[in-house]
Amino acid sequence: MAAPRIDVRKTYKLYIGGEFPRSESGRSYEVAGSDGAPLANAVRGSRKDLRDAVRAARKAFEPWAARTAMNRGQVLYRVAELMEGRRDQFVTEVARAEGLRDARARALVDLSIDRWVWYAGWADKIGQILGSSNPVAAPYFNFTIPEPTGVVGLVASETSSLLGLVSRLAPVVVSGNTTVIIASETRPLPAVTLAEVLATSDLPGGVVNLLTGLKHELLPVLAAHVDVDALDLWGAPPDMQAALETAAADDIKRLARRPRGVADARFDWTDDQAAQRPEWIAAFLEMKTVWHPVGM
Repeated sequence: MAAPRIDVRKTYKLYIGGEFPRSESGRSYEVAGSDGAPLANAVRGSRKDLRDAVRAARKAFEPWAARTAMNRGQVLYRVAELMEGRRDQFVTEVARAEGLRDARARALVDLSIDRWVWYAGWADKIGQILGSSNPVAAPYFNFTIPEPTGVVGLVASETSSLLGLVSRLAPVVVSGNTTVIIASETRPLPAVTLAEVLATSDLPGGVVNLLTGLKHELLPVLAAHVDVDALDLWGAPPDMQAALETAAADDIKRLARRPRGVADARFDWTDDQAAQRPEWIAAFLEMKTVWHPVGM
């Protein structure tokens, strides 16, 4: 009679610079499902891990921003294709993380895939919407052109483990920014699986870097890091919000946050009108104005 088989448990790691390192600290923490049952151990990222992630994002920024808009759209579409191939795995992880029936989890995964496609379509259009040719009272052409801000620190939604993350991540990278993500502290596992998809897609290493761990340890370091150009504080705990904004102001970071009065737990990520918006791309674009003399 065959001996009982022991399940091979998945080891969840960080995603930095296109690789999956363990934390230099060697720390981890237990992740439980919505029912309190242990699911896995996730890496408890450290300050050094975060600094490494910012360094990787900075290195990847110029090559990624230099890609054509059409190519970035193709890369995002490829992410959607790969997620489609791992759809069942995402459904299982989202269901366990958020305590949902499979049908509901499947609907959220499908929306996450569709959201990548939606933002991929904006890659070569957002410049036409935001850019302009400006009339001036002199013999010059005057153009306004949107350009990516740089390295964006992104604090993932604490309640929507996959759809919320994709909804904030896709508009950041589609325009040429790179990012360092602090994943949901209580529901990080779908985010790490998304990182595995990104690693096997056409997205260059370092464009997206993902850390799991305790937000009260990582967020003050992220907000104060001088090589982070912008912050998306959507998933920041309310009691940390003011301190993080103050730290970000020291080097004048561009800042995005939840609308006032909108709680993360009550936001409807399935509402296409509210949760996928070209304004979310524009939040991390800088407007560059160029003057050029009119030729004779």
